[in-house]
Amino acid sequence: MENCKFFDAPSGRRLAYHQLDGHAPGVVFLGGFKSDMQGSKAIYLQEMAQKQGRAFLRFDYSGHGQSSGEFTEGCIGDWAQDAIDIVSALTNGPQVVVGSSMGGWIALLLARHMPMRVRGLVGVAAAPDFTEDSMWAGFSEAQRAMLLQDGQIGLPSEYADSPYIITRRLIEDGRTRLVLRTPLKLPFPVRLLHGTADESVALSVPLRLLAHAEGEDMRLTLVKGADHRFSTPKCLAMIENAVAELSA
Repeated sequence: MENCKFFDAPSGRRLAYHQLDGHAPGVVFLGGFKSDMQGSKAIYLQEMAQKQGRAFLRFDYSGHGQSSGEFTEGCIGDWAQDAIDIVSALTNGPQVVVGSSMGGWIALLLARHMPMRVRGLVGVAAAPDFTEDSMWAGFSEAQRAMLLQDGQIGLPSEYADSPYIITRRLIEDGRTRLVLRTPLKLPFPVRLLHGTADESVALSVPLRLLAHAEGEDMRLTLVKGADHRFSTPKCLAMIENAVAELSA
């Protein structure tokens, strides 16, 4: 892959990205919490777009990958604004938005802000509202007290050697971005893909999203045995098929 480019957002943050020119509708990939645009799903979708001559965009949120800023300084609102800014500036017309894990939440916030720019949405192990429903809800009283007193706590991660630093700002900002408590209109096709062996995002999350959101064309596909990464050849092909369906 070629070297990434950089976009200077109105926020002052500098976002690293890769982009392909091509026909519409384009595809935008939104990555997960503390992940970057070099993951297998992002690369797979770029290769798919290249073969099809389709426009494509992947990028690193601020504090992630090669973008500016520190991860511990960021929050859901910052990362959603990164997505809004870069999609607004670098893409044209409606896009098929693919959100992985936290990216699924970011995709919903993007769609709420600019629904006319979304042709369709694919949520892969989507994790809306996870800072409140998974993190905060799962903290012990001692952890909550430490977070409020010290401003951060460390959580072990199966995806990294060092613990994830969870900040008070992340939790408190996340509370202002929740999408499963207020009306959520999705006036475009939505495809949710989720593995039954996902230990990071419970099956209740996509079921709750499916029940809560208002949309005439929403489908949830559960894949027996697939984990949170959702990156086996079979899973990647399912993502490609969902994108192809929403692009037709």
